[in-house]
Amino acid sequence: MLMLVASTAQAVSALIPAPPQIAARAYLVMDADTGHVIAADREDERFPPASLTKMMTSYVVEYEIAKGNIALEDMVLVSEKAWRTGGSRMFIQEGTQVSVDDLLHGVIIQSGNDASVALAEHIAGSERAFADLMNQHARLLGMENTHFVNATGLPAEDHYSTAIDLAILGKALINEFPQHYALYSQKYFTYNNIRQPNRNKLLWRDDSVDGIKTGHTDEAGYCLVASAVRDDMRLVSVVMGSSSEEVRAQESQKLLSYGFRYYRTHALYEAGQVLRDEKVWAGSRDQIRLGVAENLAVTVPRGQTDQLEASIELDKVIKAPVASGDVLGQVQITLQGERVASVPLVALEAVPEGGLFKRIWHAILLFFIGLIG
Repeated sequence: MLMLVASTAQAVSALIPAPPQIAARAYLVMDADTGHVIAADREDERFPPASLTKMMTSYVVEYEIAKGNIALEDMVLVSEKAWRTGGSRMFIQEGTQVSVDDLLHGVIIQSGNDASVALAEHIAGSERAFADLMNQHARLLGMENTHFVNATGLPAEDHYSTAIDLAILGKALINEFPQHYALYSQKYFTYNNIRQPNRNKLLWRDDSVDGIKTGHTDEAGYCLVASAVRDDMRLVSVVMGSSSEEVRAQESQKLLSYGFRYYRTHALYEAGQVLRDEKVWAGSRDQIRLGVAENLAVTVPRGQTDQLEASIELDKVIKAPVASGDVLGQVQITLQGERVASVPLVALEAVPEGGLFKRIWHAILLFFIGLIG
């Protein structure tokens, strides 16, 4: 194993207090870059998500736009069902045509149930079919304890999610569709001469907050998935089942403040960065460059980055042919002896087989030096 970063055994660990007490049924705060959960309680328990459901509705819409299946300029015919949908509304009218762009604004900013149903019907033909799409995306994202019945979050049997799953979804919205993410920070949207505010109070109180979605029903309580960026660190917080709009904002602020105060995102290696040159046998070349396929960062307590250690676990023998991207080992990151990340070590280039004589000669060498059978 190769040590990439020296450790500082004498360094004094930073003192980290316990997370704050949060007045909610479930909560979580996560580093959006690394996926590291900084603090959580009952994060795997299923609860009704109310309008946090619309995060998945907008995710599916943004996915369909990215795939070229629909466009922001497309016009959507508003059905009677969409028009009649109760709860929070964008106030679209039956029989009119509304652009996908306006409807997406209505879903995200105004939490419009009518807009959600209109988009669901436009994409999948019916809200029920759209809910099936939502569940397929949830499985692909690793949302293991989530099931959707509708596109709105209106109360329904067997409609549930968890704090951790909603954090995963928030992370995906931010990282997969950054071209649309600015919508989640927009404070007002006007449609049909009706101006409505974003219900996320933190957008007015904290300039670092730029999303994501509120939710409320009597069953679900007051919910909020928030995200903020400070000093190149992005956090996602989830509060489910709080007692009021004010409480969900205050408790979300506590979680974000705790994460930013006591933790930091530490970038280690960039995708494609050469971490090691290694011998390759029976190849057209004798050396191959190894690195990581994606940017690697870790979440660590502030003041402890100098205690990080990185090491490589390498396959014993690398034999050609090797394709670019082939996994040839692991990069292990530890902090005070505990593993904080493990990612594949991959070939950064292809190495074809060498000529016949070289392949035979290297096979003989490998045999005699005992590296293979």
